[in-house]
Amino acid sequence: MQDLEFEEIVTLICKEDTRFDKKAYGFVRQGLDHTVKELRKKETSRAERSRHVSGPELLQGIRVYALEQYGPLTKTVLNAWGVKRCRDFGDIVFSLIEYNVFSKTENDRPEDFSDVYTFDEAFVRPFQPTKRRAVKAE
Repeated sequence: MQDLEFEEIVTLICKEDTRFDKKAYGFVRQGLDHTVKELRKKETSRAERSRHVSGPELLQGIRVYALEQYGPLTKTVLNAWGVKRCRDFGDIVFSLIEYNVFSKTENDRPEDFSDVYTFDEAFVRPFQPTKRRAVKAE
């Protein structure tokens, strides 16, 4: 299965698990690439550059990438793909791991993707107006 192209693998995954649109898998792959690039900018030593990306790190990177790509429509786009919570990203990641597209360490678990943030906190709140204090008329 390793020789299959990404799109072919995603097609196979989507036949087995219909919860998520094919676009969600491509988005997670791009989100991982974005996360790795951002972490490399922050890391200084070569040892750190080759380190593994944890579930929570990937979720934070995906959050930033999603907001850059889709702005206020982020939650709507993700929901349209069937992605409604952080754990859904984890399910996508672990499906890609099963097909050897992504790798994992022995410490990586699907639970690493649970409840890191809510979609409202991450994708709606940044675009809501801030509350202003009412000025009392004197």
